[in-house]
Amino acid sequence: MKGLATDLARLVSGVRVRADTEDLFSYSSDATRYFVSHMPDAVVLPDTTEQVSKVVRYAFDHDIPLTPRGAGSGLSAGCTPIRGGIVLDMKRMRRIVDINRGNMTATVEAGVVLSAFHRAVEKQRLFYPPDPQSMDVCTIGGNVATQAGGPHGVKYGTTKNYVLGLEVVLPDGEVINTGGVCVKQSTGYDLTHLLTGSEGTLGVITRANLRLLPLPPSHRTVVVICKTVDQAAEMVSEIIAAGTVPARLEYLPQGAIALMNQFISPPLTMDGQACLLMDIDGSKTQIEEDSSEIRALSNSMGAMDVRVIEDEKEAETYWKARRNLHSSILAVFRRAIVEDVTVPRNRIPEFVRAVQDISASLGTFIGMGGHAGDGNVHPNIILDEITEETEKKAQVAVERIIRAGLELGGTISGEHGIGLHKARFLAWELGEAQIELLKRVKAAFDPKGIMNPGKIWEHGG
Repeated sequence: MKGLATDLARLVSGVRVRADTEDLFSYSSDATRYFVSHMPDAVVLPDTTEQVSKVVRYAFDHDIPLTPRGAGSGLSAGCTPIRGGIVLDMKRMRRIVDINRGNMTATVEAGVVLSAFHRAVEKQRLFYPPDPQSMDVCTIGGNVATQAGGPHGVKYGTTKNYVLGLEVVLPDGEVINTGGVCVKQSTGYDLTHLLTGSEGTLGVITRANLRLLPLPPSHRTVVVICKTVDQAAEMVSEIIAAGTVPARLEYLPQGAIALMNQFISPPLTMDGQACLLMDIDGSKTQIEEDSSEIRALSNSMGAMDVRVIEDEKEAETYWKARRNLHSSILAVFRRAIVEDVTVPRNRIPEFVRAVQDISASLGTFIGMGGHAGDGNVHPNIILDEITEETEKKAQVAVERIIRAGLELGGTISGEHGIGLHKARFLAWELGEAQIELLKRVKAAFDPKGIMNPGKIWEHGG
């Protein structure tokens, strides 16, 4: 649509507008390209909130669909422009506006890359816990829009626990500022947290005020080798119930260990069916006590081995290998469909057994490896060939996994968001009454239905 690109170029200058086929193709999907792909009609890369406002106002006046986008690393097709229109690529808005050490807060633009933000606050001995595995590329705006999590969720919670205020461009182009930089605030409806997790359907997040914590002074990595998958799952529940809450607690089956061992020195033993990878943080005294308690509990439950990693450089190789696990899977197999069903932590053993039963009944390989400390075990449906039969089985597996999680009191998404990928399952969890309420909220914000249309609920506006 050359006329659209020309109009947008007048609004924000031509260098910020993309309309060539090659450029548009790169914005046609997120990391779930196998699921759905659709080309936008134009892409705008704004530098300022004012430019975002101009583009959004233009889209509103001309009834053009508009899809906000961060790094495109999502796993729910949330930023896929399924109705064409304009994609707003927010990555140029990457200023860290302020880090206030005295107030332990920061103000950042939506396009700030998470790992860069981590490094900036840690230089001031501060800590921002959310750490999705894509943190080397994902943006703060995308994290806020999806309520992203990560391994630190077990002890510190997810992105929503750190958002104090937002600057948002509404669907008619108006700019609002919700919340603020105070840790406590009780003034009217909590629009900040309504917009957090709204997946670009209510407005465009341009800036965020974030809560920070003191940087923990010490860390210790602990690896527990388990005889069986069931033993590992049961051990997760027992560790949490015992009151020793690691900063990170990852559940890794034997297949995941084999892939990670390509990057770890010395490699983990392959004698057991699974292992638990933990990071303990706090004072030196605290981590010594926690390490001893975890060792004692693990041994009492029959663990094959417990290793406490003293060398920080060695420990980092474990965590780097864990972050790269999804990429390692894709390097070996044709496709990995990553689910993020989350269950109460005490129901993890039952969920693991349910997934094993689903895998066996369908003859489909389903790996598990994830943030088990917060109940987010991440079943991975692995396909080594793409055929009509394997794809059909994969979809049946997805449905059964989600049913199993809900039956155990879980949720269909712990951190990836709903997007398009899980829209058809939302009613299973919320029911029609809540979905109708969500639709009324959507209509109040976005009466023309231009903001990221088609997402979150089936046949979404």
